[in-house]
Amino acid sequence: MGHSDLDPAVHERRPWNAGQNVGPKRPLKPRDIWAIRFYLDEHKRLQDRALFDLAIISKLRGCDLVKLRIEDLVSGSTVRNRATVVQQKTGRSVQFEIMAKACKSLLAWLERRRGSVNDFSFPSRIDYTGHLSTRQHARLLDEWMVGLDKRQYGTHSMRRTKASPIYKA
Repeated sequence: MGHSDLDPAVHERRPWNAGQNVGPKRPLKPRDIWAIRFYLDEHKRLQDRALFDLAIISKLRGCDLVKLRIEDLVSGSTVRNRATVVQQKTGRSVQFEIMAKACKSLLAWLERRRGSVNDFSFPSRIDYTGHLSTRQHARLLDEWMVGLDKRQYGTHSMRRTKASPIYKA
């Protein structure tokens, strides 16, 4: 519902996004990635470390990342070298390589998780049969941003992190 420009109260109202950063979020720098990994390892947060590593290497949107199933990442008792996911937004199939560090953290998490291949890799904290929500993923990211300005980074920052050094080169 709109407001009339003739109403003086409309001109005194502050915009909902006043003081917030608008536009694209910044990609993480290598030192920030190391700091976050150190924080997650120090606090023994296996799920969060696996989620963080996978987010960086896969360049997936948060909605696609939280819906990954164990079968998408694992073949037999080992983590796959490459995984393929159909993106929710575009409907296109995307393939990504799972690097050694992400493979190690994923394996540690999935061994502790102990689920069937049809279960979600990152279960909800409320409903164990469902997946982690995108909102919860964003809250986790805010927790990981120790020493960083949380307003400058978001879940999309991790998607842009891998691409930014490639564009610079």
